[in-house]
Amino acid sequence: MTDWSSLNYVVVDVEGNGHQPPDLVELAAVPIVQGVIGEPRTWLVKPDQPITGFAKRIHGISNDDVLSAPLFAYVEAEVLKALDASALIGHNAHVDVGVIQRKLGDWECPEVFDTLKLARRFLPGLPSYKLSALVEKYELASGLDDEEKPHRAKYDAIVTARLFVLLAGRRNLEELRDQPAGSGPDEEPALF
Repeated sequence: MTDWSSLNYVVVDVEGNGHQPPDLVELAAVPIVQGVIGEPRTWLVKPDQPITGFAKRIHGISNDDVLSAPLFAYVEAEVLKALDASALIGHNAHVDVGVIQRKLGDWECPEVFDTLKLARRFLPGLPSYKLSALVEKYELASGLDDEEKPHRAKYDAIVTARLFVLLAGRRNLEELRDQPAGSGPDEEPALF
């Protein structure tokens, strides 16, 4: 059996501009190395199309906030360096991975662990598996700076990292990888 902490992970969260498919507005990456959550990196970027009113109501990022932000091309090398890990983690991870893959083109996504699916499997019977509900139930936001807000990439990536460590707990890597077929529809649509 392989200890889950033998892999180096990066937890990601993205916020988008509200178009379909969404374009990147904010990205956060939080490393987990040898089971220890590291310092988050965040990037605010100017999207190709303006941020919709709906997306602004979700994450609070306005077009004025990104007016002087760099285009993604200017931070791409930093992002690639931050994403250099054995595995990627996200809550409803396919959304984050999709946005990142569209921005990075030929980037090869590493193995993915989805905390939404892991929570459903290891914490059966909860009324909701939305990140906000799990954060509240397991007090995953305790100790965070009051400036950190839900639906911002840094906050969501930090609490997702804490959720993953909680779920991984004493489990081995093989248990985390054992995804049963038909794990149900994702509860959290891409709200941006």
